[in-house]
This record gives sequence, structure tokens and C-alpha cells, in this order.
Amino acid sequence: MTVIMIAEKPNAASAIAEALADKGTLKTNSNEEGVKYYEFMKNNKKHIVVAAVGHLFTLKQSGKGWEYPVFDVEWIPSFKASHTAAFSKKYFDVVQSITAKAGDDCIVCCDYDEEGSVIGYNILRFLYNRTDAKRMKFSTMTKEELLDSYENAMKHLDAGQVEAGLTRHYLDYMWGISLTRALTLAIKSAAKRFRILSTGRVQGPVLHMLAKHEKKIKAFRPKPFWQIEIEIKAGKQLLKAAYCKDKIWSKDEADKILKKADVKEAIIKNLTKKIISQSPPKPYNTTSLLADIYRYFGYSPQQGMYIAEALYQDGLISYPRTSSEKLPPDINYKKILTGLSKHEKYSKLSALLLSKAGLKPAEGSKTDSAHPAIYPTGVIKKIGDKQQKVYDLIVHRFLAVFGDPAKRESQKITLSVGDELFFLSGKRTLEPGWTELYGRYAARDEVLLPDIKVSDKLPVKKIDQLAKETTPPPRFSQGSVLKEMESQGLGTKATRSQILQILYNRGYLIGKSIEVTELGMQLSDILEANIPDVISEKLTRHFEEECDAIESGKLKREQVIDEAKQRLIKISNAFRKKELKIGKELTEAVIATQDKQNILGTCPKCGGTLKVHKLWRTGKRFVGCSGYKKGCRYGMPLPREGVIMSTEKVCDQCKTPIIQVYRQGARPFRMCIDINCPTKKDWLDKNKLKKAKAESRAATRIAEQLTCDICKKTFTSKRALTLHKKTHQK
Repeated sequence: MTVIMIAEKPNAASAIAEALADKGTLKTNSNEEGVKYYEFMKNNKKHIVVAAVGHLFTLKQSGKGWEYPVFDVEWIPSFKASHTAAFSKKYFDVVQSITAKAGDDCIVCCDYDEEGSVIGYNILRFLYNRTDAKRMKFSTMTKEELLDSYENAMKHLDAGQVEAGLTRHYLDYMWGISLTRALTLAIKSAAKRFRILSTGRVQGPVLHMLAKHEKKIKAFRPKPFWQIEIEIKAGKQLLKAAYCKDKIWSKDEADKILKKADVKEAIIKNLTKKIISQSPPKPYNTTSLLADIYRYFGYSPQQGMYIAEALYQDGLISYPRTSSEKLPPDINYKKILTGLSKHEKYSKLSALLLSKAGLKPAEGSKTDSAHPAIYPTGVIKKIGDKQQKVYDLIVHRFLAVFGDPAKRESQKITLSVGDELFFLSGKRTLEPGWTELYGRYAARDEVLLPDIKVSDKLPVKKIDQLAKETTPPPRFSQGSVLKEMESQGLGTKATRSQILQILYNRGYLIGKSIEVTELGMQLSDILEANIPDVISEKLTRHFEEECDAIESGKLKREQVIDEAKQRLIKISNAFRKKELKIGKELTEAVIATQDKQNILGTCPKCGGTLKVHKLWRTGKRFVGCSGYKKGCRYGMPLPREGVIMSTEKVCDQCKTPIIQVYRQGARPFRMCIDINCPTKKDWLDKNKLKKAKAESRAATRIAEQLTCDICKKTFTSKRALTLHKKTHQK
């Protein structure tokens, strides 16, 4: 009898086969396209491990037409649904080819979460004609845990995970396609133009949450205040002391204080010391890990998740999608630390912990029924630079949670300066505790004060009055916004990074510190004013809670989907009544955003307006001057990918506009548009530069002549432009 094992990804299939195969029995096979699958013997049974590549099936509308809401959906192979998933066909073919060999035994060994359960379940029912199988549950890809998971496999699938996962897929698809279609048709109805605008069950509320914060920032009006500080000399040290009031709101009051405190000596009036005990940090869950990856390394949450998944697939860390902040003893703390001690970088710190009488980690309150908090397995491998950075962070966090509390001394000295009070503060570490284990990630300010006693007199070297203004609320970073989404109950541990990335890809968000674009603000406002349910955080939380209730067996999938359908029908009916109004408002927002993005600055040659143009046949973009018809031939190539935004700044060297480019999954970068600028001397070799200039000249020649005056698209021939304009007439 042959046992078929279904893994979620190729790396996982390889690791499972290598871990389980009896010695000398592992055989690697592949199809014509090089997709591998594995055969081996275990317990006198033949096993075949096949790999999916994520979801081999996806939801798609089963009927025709472009109406909304959409409820007629079905599962189809992913490669048939989208050309971007065409790569999955070769994996689909291998998994399907094993169908004839499938015996009574089948084991799903995909990641143990909702997504993994749906992947395995769909393969079972659509390719193997069955709805149940054994289920392996593991949190690391180490040989020991995979063996244990195999020997103690669950006899059935986790029905709660399957049902909750299917429900989320149906909700997200119906919500996303219905609302996106409604927005797109509204623009078409109002402006006779086709522009896809998207929103979704979670995207809408997250955008609205960020738009509300953006409004607070823009509505903020700075208020002036003054601060006074003195510089005193204590021994050989020059120290700065601040006035007892952090902010002085009146200039007259600040002047009076300045005058009274302008003396030669400061007298020590009081001195207090306080010992503070700082507990070790909690273990990482998905949200806190991705937030720290962004904080320390600048990798977007989506990038951070890719890196963490790669570490998991290599057997270096535990499963990175978890809500838990707990590390159960059965992961074997000592074994992990012993493994880490073999790495030169962690040997000393691991030895410190191994010498302790007992190991008890600091833990948070959050739990996860499927997986513990994220931890290193103790396995050592050679990995890439980005992976090494993230791995190092996870290792140091794991070490730190077993550390002792750190003890810090806080010292506050009160100074009398011309009868006005000033404060001098100091901080120092008495016992490093866990901070020693956390390394550079636990950097703390050390402000050491000299030995000073009450009544001592210290010379005042300088007094300053500082004029300042209050600052607006800080913007969310890509790390802090994940924590906010979690606290608001928006999305899941597995989807939050994807949702954030989608909002960037749609052009609704830009910047390292998150800024909502004009289009994002307008979309949020239009939906809030007309169809508030679309951006309701409360409604999104409600369905998240219902999906959790399905997983725990308290609700049925059909109940939740029926409720969602009724909500969508109500939203769609309300939308149709205002479709023309919404369409006009959306069209204005789209045009305003396009104009803002297309205009980069002033032409350095003739003073005309520099605009972004795109050759739709080749996809290449360039900047051209509005003075083309007057003889200006200025033009430069632009990056082919990413959202281009003007910074309204000019390069000091070439005097051309500086743009900012936002690319998916990468940090934004700034550059001037002149390819000859000295700042780019290392960017292009001579041949590339010559080619870029030629392309720029050719593109500029046709830009103004072959641009549609309705939608601003640029064409490569007059015939193509003429045919295109007829579509607007229709």
C-alpha cells in the first residue's frame, strides 16, 4: 500500500522526505519540467511526498457578466484563474499524476494553520476524490519533530481549521470582487472610462483607519512654546539641566524666568535615586517579530514574512505565523541552547543560560492553539545576509526571555538657579540581566552623573531659551501599523502584512512613515460618506470573530456566509442608488491623483512642465517637457517599476527635480531625473547610458503627438491612438 503525503511547498516536501525515510530508501523523482517528488520506505510502507506551491486552487466567479454582488463562485486550478499563477501548473500536474497511486492512506503535512488546511483539503477533494486524511502537526522542520509528528499524526483533518479557512476565502473573495466591481463600474458610468479601483473586507477598514490618522496629522496646528536649559560644570563634566516646566506657553513668562535664572551658580537643592527593575521581553509572535524586523532592518512586513518563512523552511526557526507569546517546556529549552552554543557567535550567551539552575521564559498573555511563540531550533546552517540578520534577532530575543530582570538606577537632581528650579537626570545600568543576552537590540542610554551632594554649588556656564512648536501625532511606521491592526482586530496574523502591501501596491499609501495618498484619502472619504459599512472596522471585527467561532465549532460556515451575503446585498443596493454620484467623485479623485503623480517639476531647459509618460507597447516610462511643440526636446528615462512621486525638491548638482520611487516589497529611494548627473556616476556604464539617452530622445519625439487627451495614455503610432479614442466614444 502506498501512502501519499501532501506538503505545502517544495522545500517542505524535501525536508519531510529526508526526515522520515528509512536509511537508503529515499529516491528523488521529477517530471519533465523538473518538479521533484520523493519516494521512500517507512514502517514497511511505500511513501510518496508531493509538493504544492501554496494554493493550487483558487476561487473564481462561475457565471458570466460584470454585475455585483457576486455569489456564484467556484474553486478552480490557480493556473487557470490568473497568468501570474501559471507557474503552479507544473506542480499541479505532479500532484495530479500521483492520483492513481493513492491508496487508503493519505497524510496532509501542510503548515498547521487555516491556509495550510485549505491547501491540503482542496487537493484531497479535487484531485484525490476524498474529504479526509491523516494530519501531521508540527511547528518546526527539524528531523526530530517531523518524525514525532508522523508517528503521532492526527487521524483526521482539523475540521475547524478547514471550515474557518474556507469561510475566510469565500468572504474575502465575495467582498473584494463585489466592492471592486462596484467602484470600477461607478467610474465607468460617470466618466465613460475604465479604471479599476479596489477595496476589500479588511483593506477598506484599514485604509479608513489610516485616513483618520492622516486627517489628525493634517488638521494639526502647531502651538509655540519655550524651553529653558542651563549648562553647568561638575568637575570636568559639562551637563545640561532643564527647567522644571517642560513647556512654557507664554513668551513673557519665559523671558522673566530667563532673566531670574541668569546667575553664576546653581545650588543642589535635592537629590533622589530610584532603582527600576525591567522584566525580560516577551517571546516573538508574528506581529511583534515583523514590527521589529522593520524597526531594526527596514524590511517591509511582506519582506520580513518571506525571510521568516525561508528560515522556517530551512529548519532554523519555528513556524512564523502565530499569535502566541508563550514557549512551552516541551520544545526543550536546553536542547535548543546546546545547539546554539555550537555557534561561535552565541556560545558564550548560551553557556550563561545553561549554567542556570532552571530555565523559565518570560511570557505574554496571548496564546495560539496551533503553534507556540517563534523560537530558533538550535540548528546551524549557512544562510544569506538578510536571513542572517533576522535569524540573529530571533536568537537574541529567545535568549533574552530567559534572562534575569535588568536593574537600572534613575537619578534626579533638583537645582536652584536664581530661585528657579531646574532638573538634572541621570541613568545607569546596575545589573544588565537580560539586556546582556539581547545584545545590540537592548541598547539603553547611559547618562552618568558625577558624585554630587546637597548644598553643593556648581558654576553656570550658559543659559539658553529655546523657541519650539508642538508636533503633530507621529505617523505609523510599517511596523507599528501591524500592532495597531492587531489591537483593532483587523486581519489575521497571516494576512496583515499582505493587506498592508496591497494598499501600497494600489497607490493608497506611500512612504516609509505611512502617508495616505490623495487617492487613498478621497476613496476613504467617499466610502464613509456614502456606504459606511464598506469601511466599518466594527463589521470587519465581527466577521473575524465569527470565523474564530467556526474554528472552535460554535458556528457553521453556511451561517456566516449567508449573513455576509445579506450584508453585501444591502451594501450593493445602497451603492447603486448613489452610483453616479460616487462615480463622479471617484473620477475627480483619480484624475487629481494622476495629475499630481504625472507632474514632476520644471524643465531645466525651457521652464516648461515636466510630465511622466508611458509607452504602453513596451511599458517604458520617461519624463518629457510640455514645451515639446515649441521646440524643447528635453526628456529622460524613468524607472520602469514602482510608483513615482514628486518631492518638490531640486538636485543641487544638475538642477533637475528629485523624485521618490516606491517599489513593491522594497524601501523607497530618491533620485534626480538627469541620467548624466554626477550623483549617478556609478549607476550606469557607458553603453547603458548611451542606450538610455537614445530611448529618451525617441520617446520624447512622440510623447505630445501621440497622447490621448482624455485618459493621458501614450501610444506608439497614430493608428493606435485613433483606435483607442473610439473606445471613449463608445
